[in-house]
Amino acid sequence: MNRSTEVPYLPPSTIAESLAAIQSGALVLPAIQREFVWQPAQVTALFDSVMRGYPIGSFLSWEVRRDTARQFKFYGFMKDYSEFNQRHNPVLDIPADHAITAVLDGQQRLTSLNIGLRGTYAWKRKYGWAQFIENYPPRTLHLNVASKASENAAGLEYDFRFLTAEQLEAMGPDEARYWLPIPSIGQASKVKEIMIELGRREIANDETALEFATDLWEKIHSEKSIYFYQETDQDIERVLDIFIRVNSGGSPLSYSDLLLSIATAQWKDRDARQEVHDLVDTINATGAGFRFTQDLVLKAGLVLAGVSDIGFKVKNFTAENMELLAAKWDEIGAALRVSAALLGDFGLSGANLTARSVLIPVAAYVHRRKLTQAYRDSPGEAHDRQELRSWILRSLIVPGVWGSGLDVLLRALREVINQDGGSAFPTVEIERAMSARGKSLTITEEVVDGLLSRQYGDAATFALLAIAFPHVNTRNVHHVDHVFPISKLSATEIKKANLTQADVDTINEMKNSVVNLQLLEGPENISKSAKMPAAWAAATFPDAEALSGYLERNVLPTLPTTIGEFPAFATARKKLLHDRFIRALTATTDQVASDAEIVAVPPIDESPEAEVSEP
Repeated sequence: MNRSTEVPYLPPSTIAESLAAIQSGALVLPAIQREFVWQPAQVTALFDSVMRGYPIGSFLSWEVRRDTARQFKFYGFMKDYSEFNQRHNPVLDIPADHAITAVLDGQQRLTSLNIGLRGTYAWKRKYGWAQFIENYPPRTLHLNVASKASENAAGLEYDFRFLTAEQLEAMGPDEARYWLPIPSIGQASKVKEIMIELGRREIANDETALEFATDLWEKIHSEKSIYFYQETDQDIERVLDIFIRVNSGGSPLSYSDLLLSIATAQWKDRDARQEVHDLVDTINATGAGFRFTQDLVLKAGLVLAGVSDIGFKVKNFTAENMELLAAKWDEIGAALRVSAALLGDFGLSGANLTARSVLIPVAAYVHRRKLTQAYRDSPGEAHDRQELRSWILRSLIVPGVWGSGLDVLLRALREVINQDGGSAFPTVEIERAMSARGKSLTITEEVVDGLLSRQYGDAATFALLAIAFPHVNTRNVHHVDHVFPISKLSATEIKKANLTQADVDTINEMKNSVVNLQLLEGPENISKSAKMPAAWAAATFPDAEALSGYLERNVLPTLPTTIGEFPAFATARKKLLHDRFIRALTATTDQVASDAEIVAVPPIDESPEAEVSEP
């Protein structure tokens, strides 16, 4: 081991010199680094600090010699970042005879400077469809050289903005000329080039513009503001320990980031970072789309690999555990892909999946039985799929299941699945284990009252309706629909109806609740639109038997024809839904309760990753 006796500061450098080192490949990122996570507001705040001459913190680097460099993977810095398709750092092929310098602390700041001075930042337009690249226009950082920023809550003195070409065109030439693109300053090797750019914009004689532009150029190209504290030791264990100590103190770097960093450094035949990111992207593209995270995939990996302690604790990330994770990665990935597809078949997506952690026990079951995508359509597995679907939806409906004590619950579910899940989904055994840990799916009157008050737009409402109405084929796209059109229950319509205050109160309480909701397939819901329910049903189900079947399937006592009939309809349906929820949600839990009445105090949360609440 070659250990230095001193970790010196390198001579200070300018921002331009540091970015030139990034551009040439002399300054790189080790595989133990996480990726770029800063938001645009953080980037503009950094440039405001640079412009004001504030210190932007010191940086920690690692001198990687040729022999050491050959042993590890390294990445380049982001220049053109896009939330749509450019979120992952490029892998670098380091020549065998090259020594390099790797950044251990300061990546976010350096990447922000690189994007602002040399590249672009693309994020989704507000209200734009996430699956279309045109809704992610590239934005270039600009400085308003006409005046300082107006008063703002962030305390920024200078007006830095990421602007699209479209936004600049909309301004008109008189305003747009004062928005100076920051890359023009980054690329100017001499201040004279800035003068030429201002002249081209016909603002070279504007004192404020001249002062702002030349001042920023000086900050970038002349002032020595970058201070690197360099580690020279080639022992990866020491470097990893330094990295963890430096980066684990702040909350933005999660323990899963550290796990991924360690796995990346220790996996021999795979790029752990690329494997995890590819898997996250794949399962998130399943069905209507999900929002699974790196944290969840890594947690699932620990569970399915059989690691005894699945907590995100540095002491658990041993070489032995990482080797186990690497060895089982293919089967872990296959199980997660099948499991995400099953959740999609059950009508779930990122929009209505209230607890992402439910994917993990599903994957544990799929992994235990070595199920493939064929399981999703196998006629012989239809009953088993229904058992699995019922348990998933019920666990999403009952509050508190996927909150604190997550690691304790996941370990218990893994144990039950390994022991009793070899041929069929062990619903009773799983629910018994959940009950023992204070996660009972038993339905009480209090729980039912809460379910009846679920509102339109609540993510859990879909799961509730799907489990309550077994006729719904969730493999088809369904919409949560108002039985009585919400537009017909507006304050204006209510006032015109001249109702009693009691009826008004009932309408306001129930018009957006589950009492006035049903699941309709997409095309059917579109055809219904804002039509009155009785008229729509009569046209859609002209046969008396078909109409009766629709009413029975959706637990509709009648179909109101006027707003005045809505209170009686809502009151009657609330009672019917109460009974339906009781029947639908207690079929299995009755077996659990009859076996043993277990009352447990919910365990204290032992993991920083426990999902107390999820969007």
